Amino acid sequence: MTEILYDEIPSLDLADFTSGDAEKKAAFVKKLGDAYQNIGFVAIKNHGLSQELQDKLYAVIKKYFTLPDEVKAKHEKPEIGFQRGYTGKGKEHAKGRNTGDLKEFYHVGQELSDIPDSDPIKAEYPANVWPEELPEFEDIALETYRTLEKAGKNMLRAIAIHLGLEEEYFEDKVAYGNSILRQIHYFPIENPDEVPADAVRAAEHGDINLITLLMGASADGLQVLRRDGKWIPITALPDQLVVNVGDMLERLTNKKLKSTIHRVVNPPRELMHTSRYSIPFFMHPRSEMDLTCLESCIDANNPKQFEDTTAGAFLEERLKELGLKK
Repeated sequence: MTEILYDEIPSLDLADFTSGDAEKKAAFVKKLGDAYQNIGFVAIKNHGLSQELQDKLYAVIKKYFTLPDEVKAKHEKPEIGFQRGYTGKGKEHAKGRNTGDLKEFYHVGQELSDIPDSDPIKAEYPANVWPEELPEFEDIALETYRTLEKAGKNMLRAIAIHLGLEEEYFEDKVAYGNSILRQIHYFPIENPDEVPADAVRAAEHGDINLITLLMGASADGLQVLRRDGKWIPITALPDQLVVNVGDMLERLTNKKLKSTIHRVVNPPRELMHTSRYSIPFFMHPRSEMDLTCLESCIDANNPKQFEDTTAGAFLEERLKELGLKK
């Protein structure tokens, strides 16, 4: 493996992978592999998510988060580990921390009507929660969800080729997977002295899932921890998605692909009173996916580093560590 210290995350064109040009496809896979083995992040364009749809979703979630807290609380489902609907301010914290992050968010998962009745996975998922105050939210969120899921499947095909697997390796594992579209509001802090000294918008963490697809956030603040210990800012152009490796993929590949630690830092004190919005799509497989390290990623120089587990068991454990499940 070539060791590369990136000053910024590499930009790739997903059309190079999907266009049918074998040379461009191979070049895409090579660049993606280099990035994921070193920094775990890329920015991609031609992902299929239009600016118009992004704008519509941002507009509707901005409206949602201006609703009174007692209205939003009606959409909160602690009994399902907040996996659908609203999660209130400060309720999630990073693994290993007790101070809650300075954010609130809204989860959309697989729409049950999209899943065939014959698929047993349907019984595992709770129904989505749709706020009656914003009837337009449902169609916009579901269109975004399906578009990002399709882009994610293309990224996983490229990852499979890089790993020397069949291109379709992940297809059945992510079919109606437990993916989550998370609309986040990093809420304004009018008096910074009133929050705990160590409270941040999102403390340093790795994502749980296979890959995360993030559409452009509304303000700066996202940073990734480079291998040499330096934090570098993540900036994507308006037409790009940031796509990073999650812990499940790192586990499957025995750390060949890097789930890089990242965070959202607080703005300068004089801007703490401003909001920041962000919408990641956490691409999860089906709960039964085996996350046992691939044999091809284990050798004398890189012995097996993880216990065998399934995606479902790993997710349960992590939701408890984040304070979302008891």
